[in-house]
Amino acid sequence: MICLKIIDSPWRPSINIPVGDLKEHQSVTISCSAVTPCPHSPPELTWNLQQDSERQTEKNADGTFTTKIQETITLSDTHDGYNISCSARYPVNGGSKTAETEVTLSVSYAPKDTSASISPSGLLSAGSWVELSCSSRAKPPASFTWFRNSTEGPIKLSEGNFSSINVTMGGQHYCVATNPLGNDTSPMACVSIKDSPWSPSINISVGDLKEHQSVTISCSAVTPCPHSPPELTWNLQQDSERQTEKNTDGTFTTKIQETITLSDTHDGYNISCSARYPVNGGSKTAETEVTLSVSYAPKDTSASISPSGLLSAGSWVELSCSSRAKPPAILSWFRNSTDGPNKLTEGNFSSINVTMGGQHYCVATNPLGNDTSPMACVNIKDSPWSPSINIPVGDLKEHQSVTISCSAVTPCPHSPPELTWNLQQDSERQTEKNTDGTFTTKIQETITLSDTHDGYNISCSARYPVNGGSKTAETEVTLSVSYAPKDTSASISPSGLVSAGSWVELSCSSRAKPPASFTWFRNSKHGAVNVSVGQVYSFNVTEGGEFYCEATNDLGTQRSAVIILDIKGNHLFLTLLLASIIVIVLILLMIMIWCFKSKRSNPKQTQNQAGEEADVEKAADIPEEEIHYGQVNFCKKEPEASTVSLQGCGEQETVYAQVKASNAGNSSTRTHDRPEDLYAQVNVKELHRNHT
Repeated sequence: MICLKIIDSPWRPSINIPVGDLKEHQSVTISCSAVTPCPHSPPELTWNLQQDSERQTEKNADGTFTTKIQETITLSDTHDGYNISCSARYPVNGGSKTAETEVTLSVSYAPKDTSASISPSGLLSAGSWVELSCSSRAKPPASFTWFRNSTEGPIKLSEGNFSSINVTMGGQHYCVATNPLGNDTSPMACVSIKDSPWSPSINISVGDLKEHQSVTISCSAVTPCPHSPPELTWNLQQDSERQTEKNTDGTFTTKIQETITLSDTHDGYNISCSARYPVNGGSKTAETEVTLSVSYAPKDTSASISPSGLLSAGSWVELSCSSRAKPPAILSWFRNSTDGPNKLTEGNFSSINVTMGGQHYCVATNPLGNDTSPMACVNIKDSPWSPSINIPVGDLKEHQSVTISCSAVTPCPHSPPELTWNLQQDSERQTEKNTDGTFTTKIQETITLSDTHDGYNISCSARYPVNGGSKTAETEVTLSVSYAPKDTSASISPSGLVSAGSWVELSCSSRAKPPASFTWFRNSKHGAVNVSVGQVYSFNVTEGGEFYCEATNDLGTQRSAVIILDIKGNHLFLTLLLASIIVIVLILLMIMIWCFKSKRSNPKQTQNQAGEEADVEKAADIPEEEIHYGQVNFCKKEPEASTVSLQGCGEQETVYAQVKASNAGNSSTRTHDRPEDLYAQVNVKELHRNHT
């Protein structure tokens, strides 16, 4: 089949709605159809309803064809005025041509979005004129009727969307919009006939308030317009939830509430609550305040005695007691004793003659309970008690760890004496109850003993309060600590070099408790040899050596440093002898040089000097141990002298040498007891160079 289309422009599609008068909630089938000359190549249909509508091509009764799409929808007010557009696209010479049709829906619906307003709003005076305004969406347009709620039900006020009325009664006003399809009621518009806002009321669930009770407190306010309730605030929990409730008479009330547990701190507490009502675009606020009255048992009971501190027996004192309580408390005075409390008197003030010291207190009582004051102390004593120092270990020894305590009588444990001592200053003070019911305050410190603690004075003072001042007593104890020997040392007298056969005294000293015993030792090549016992060791020296002592007591032993004993004539003698020989050799060498020069210049002088040189050489042949001191005098030449005189030497140069001689030999010619005391003197005079 060959299709031939004779047309200048494409056929416009047609939109069909089978129902004539469209109303909301109706279900209608809407279709779009287009002429189809070539059913095997139908036009393409599109519209702005459901996009996936299925395209169908149908054969008409006259043999022609039609292509259509359709959609079934449920109408609502939103479809009113809705434009349905449908287009048909035909193929043309390898291209296409499109035609479009548009239909606007007209849907009837009941009133919607009805609202009412009153101007002015808020609180009004009775007889004021207000303008009522009502609006609504509806098709066909709605008619309006105004009503006011009352306890008997709604009261019709007027008709029309606008109305001015003179109000004599406040309350909730509303309008109703109506058309053939239905009606719609507006929210309430409130008229408040009052010149000032309603004051809120505060309600407490329990009448007689007592501490520890759990009570619910609420704040409520009249609410003429429940859709616009007043705003409530108070000084209790700030996040209390606001609730609007309908009363049995049809009115409304807005309230907030809080549950609290009462205590003595709530007595006299002011609860304030405010209600803020909207007024002509602003607001007006009313406030209510209620003061709580809470009963509670006695609190903060205290007792005092004047004068306080140490007193003499028979003194008069004034007792004073105070307490917070509701209802007021009855006050009673007691004194503690070993047999239990003794009742003294009643009343918040009382004067008594004290014959016994001790702890006094008062008790405050009312129907809700009682409360006891701290102790007030009376000390019957003219002077403070001296503290005692206790050292638990009897025999004190170094390195021991001991706990030392200082304690003082404490007649008033709530006001104990202040203890100070010369041990650790931050010692913690403790007050303890004794088995007889009395109290003791003490400080203590644990120390490790050493020799430095022996003889140490521990002093402790106790300071007691006395009539606004204080009195102090002090105790002192001297420590006696045993310790091993310390600072052991040895000494020798005389000190330095000693001669063989001399007497020397070795002495040993040491600090020790109990006193130390001493033992002397001499080092030898075989080890230490015990040579003596006792603090002093005296002996005749036969040889040198190294000595030391040891100090010993029950707690230990300590050794002194070594002292060295040197014997004169040993290595010291050899050293001096060698030095003397060297000096003599130097002297002889100088003499020989001088003589050699003199002989060359004056033969006679050389001859005369020969004898002297012989004497010197002879002296040189003397054994070393026989050499004594020598002195050589040189007489310088005097150029202007014409004669030689042995007496005429002027200045002389003298050279001394000292040689120690040994004790060897028993020459009868020795006139000195000690060889080192022997001296020799040789004077050599220098002759004049021209002497013959």
